[in-house]
Amino acid sequence: MSNLPESKNLPIEKLASVFNNTSATYKFYWFLAIIDSIEEGKTEIEKEELFIKMLSIPWYTVNYFNISFGSQDLIQRAIKQIILLTGIPISEKQHKIIKVLKTTSNPEIKSLVYHFDKNVPHWFLSPWYSGHSKKDIYQRSENLENNPLYALKKDKIIINPAWTFYIKQHSKLLKDFTYWNLALFLQTRNPSVPDIPNKLIRPAKRNSLQKQRNSFWNKYLALKETTCIFTGKQIFQNNYALDHFVPYAFVSHDLIWNLIPIDNSFNSSKNNKLPPLERYFDDFFNLQKDAYITLSQAGEIKKYKEDYLSIFPDLNKETCFEKEKFRDAISPLITIANNNGFEFLEYN
Repeated sequence: MSNLPESKNLPIEKLASVFNNTSATYKFYWFLAIIDSIEEGKTEIEKEELFIKMLSIPWYTVNYFNISFGSQDLIQRAIKQIILLTGIPISEKQHKIIKVLKTTSNPEIKSLVYHFDKNVPHWFLSPWYSGHSKKDIYQRSENLENNPLYALKKDKIIINPAWTFYIKQHSKLLKDFTYWNLALFLQTRNPSVPDIPNKLIRPAKRNSLQKQRNSFWNKYLALKETTCIFTGKQIFQNNYALDHFVPYAFVSHDLIWNLIPIDNSFNSSKNNKLPPLERYFDDFFNLQKDAYITLSQAGEIKKYKEDYLSIFPDLNKETCFEKEKFRDAISPLITIANNNGFEFLEYN
């Protein structure tokens, strides 16, 4: 989406071009923080509040999905450092992250937060003041020259009254516009990572795997005895965890070819760790193939056959369920995920 709602009185083309030249994620998260504050009814907004929101919004993207923001991007590094300094959990809610960062007296954290004041507030306004220095942009914006989005002060920004209604009226579309541009930006830095757009916002609730459990694996376990590929313990219908072989945090889907029943007690220790293929792939493949063939013969595979077609496009008989083809699909995912910071599961 490249077009923003028109306005007779506002230079919409300036706002539409703010992300044209970006080398880091700062502008995206700065604008999202501004929209969020305007939605809260604020028109005079402390810079510190905006910088803290800039760090809280991508918290889950950085820590759970391990998306790379680029080697020069301080947001990613700042979040990692703040976790070390505060112990804030990876999965913490945004409002709690904001509260910790607002109330901290740690000078190192304060320094990480205020780093963004060096460039972000004035360079966001560069479309309104092309070619001007930081000092000029502050002065001209304060006088609302060229009708900017906000006026810059030392410790705060003041939203231009001419823009307030527009932002409130179109806040959802403006967020979509920002996330769309952010997804394009991050995809170039993560070319092999799947489903970037769905990794930018923490989902309110993860999809339940109950359907896959009831209509696939429970039916298989009713027909065959099997054991956990990680612990060797027997799996029973009423006592197992359904696990993503390649972590959900990387693949961001629940296709049946990546789901296997595992020992309940092992599920939490595996978490988002990668299974070393030299140790676990053969057992994973054998379980997947046997489940597919068993349920095919029982007439129970129809609704899940589509899931397997992304691995085996010509899947119409048992001989098409090829081990090397499956490994060729899984192996790059494991390698790329590890390169993006996912750790391997240790084994003896």
